[in-house]
Amino acid sequence: MNDEKLLRYSRHILLPQIGIEGQQAIVDARVLVIGAGGLGSPAAYYLASAGVGTLVLADGDTVDLTNLQRQILHRTESVGQPKAESGRQTLAGINPECTVIPVTERLQGERLDAEIAAADVVLDCCDNFATRHAVNRACFRFGKPLVSGAAIRFDGQVAVFDTRQSDAPCYNCLFPEGQDVEEVRCAVMGVFAPLTGIIGATQAAEALKLIAGIGTPLAGRLLLLDGLGMEWREIRVPRDPACTVCNGRR
Repeated sequence: MNDEKLLRYSRHILLPQIGIEGQQAIVDARVLVIGAGGLGSPAAYYLASAGVGTLVLADGDTVDLTNLQRQILHRTESVGQPKAESGRQTLAGINPECTVIPVTERLQGERLDAEIAAADVVLDCCDNFATRHAVNRACFRFGKPLVSGAAIRFDGQVAVFDTRQSDAPCYNCLFPEGQDVEEVRCAVMGVFAPLTGIIGATQAAEALKLIAGIGTPLAGRLLLLDGLGMEWREIRVPRDPACTVCNGRR
């Protein structure tokens, strides 16, 4: 790192758990954020400001006026723009040292595989189970840690699925694909704006910990937040030996 980077990231470097080596790992990292909405916005903000060298921001939607209540990457003048491109513009103003690659399409198939294979950490900030399960399968295939978040109404959740660990569960262990789970959307149920910031920032924190190799990740643990009572609960998530995704392991 040059002198300017040493100064920019000095408050991280002062932390003995991170130091210069940890910050260099962050600068060298490539992170994939899937979804540039309520969760992806704060997550991308903190990842870029913390110095992640390459940030791939994937979202196939455009900015709508109803997004602006919580999707802080976007501005009123961004309405109608692709979310990934709007996010790139915002993040460029926060930290020009971070290379932001906008993907203005829904990641799937070979493109999804290629982006996950190239990433050091993947953040699932999307809003539908089909994408979540596709991302989980690809993360398992390529041995990439997955930081998953969700927020609806006043309820949020966040977990890490790192199947590089032999006893760690994957997302499918917790929410088996094909299970009869009601899919709820913010457009129908509503969402408390600060809740998305709390969960998205927590996802960023977990990603940075994984990159720098510090602390204890949320692998095997699901954090649940009741935003009305501001109460956190933790649930242990065991690996399902009958999981259709990770039961064979690599």
